[in-house]
Amino acid sequence: MWHAVAPELAKTYQVICPDLRGYGRSLKPPTDDTHTPYSKRAMAGDILMLMDHLGHERFLVGAHDRGGRVAHRMAADHPECVIALSTLDIAPTREMYREADSGFAHTYWHWYWLTLPRPFPERLNGADPAFYRFHKCGAGKAGLTPFVQQALDEYLECFSAPEAIHGACEDYRAAATIDISHDDADTSLLPMPLLALWGIDGAIEAHFDCLKLWRERATNVQGHALPGGHYLAEQHPEEVLAAWTPFFAEHAAKLG
Repeated sequence: MWHAVAPELAKTYQVICPDLRGYGRSLKPPTDDTHTPYSKRAMAGDILMLMDHLGHERFLVGAHDRGGRVAHRMAADHPECVIALSTLDIAPTREMYREADSGFAHTYWHWYWLTLPRPFPERLNGADPAFYRFHKCGAGKAGLTPFVQQALDEYLECFSAPEAIHGACEDYRAAATIDISHDDADTSLLPMPLLALWGIDGAIEAHFDCLKLWRERATNVQGHALPGGHYLAEQHPEEVLAAWTPFFAEHAAKLG
């Protein structure tokens, strides 16, 4: 998904784009009744171990959707590691569930359906992964036009594996349960600068006050809507880069 963004950032930074656990070509560990192995805290731990392995104690973070939720938890649990954070097309999970109305539920039906007990969503997804994946990714105003064929092929190949379908369900189950418990236990706001970006044609713009919700969770929040829908890095990479380049450059000096 970062094919049009990462190469430009890599002219200045070392850019690391991992698949989250449960997704893509990453590990799909066994779960438990509390969904702890798929909590954003567990996923954030993976990223921290990866960054440590690569020799990075502190870093800048730009993240989309589920990765943005992992980044939020990582920044909350390990603020000393995250110098600055930018999220694409999300507001914080707990606050989104709290503010959601029926209009959002119809648009983001997967937020509720994928949390149903195993094996109901796994069985239905697994019966026709291509139908589910392309219907879901193409449901926005732009349809499937944001995606290059190589990306669509990779998404479908990875998501067709039963363990990946289960991993995605577990991610959403965790988001509705243990992740909110972790959010409720937070006693402080994120201290690092946070740049929130979202699509003007997407569900965040339609159903939430994105900056207001982020200001419930962070002390230094800025941001604005970008042209496009949910898949900003693929639909309008130039707009993402126009926002990220000065934001990351402003805070990159702190890496030293």
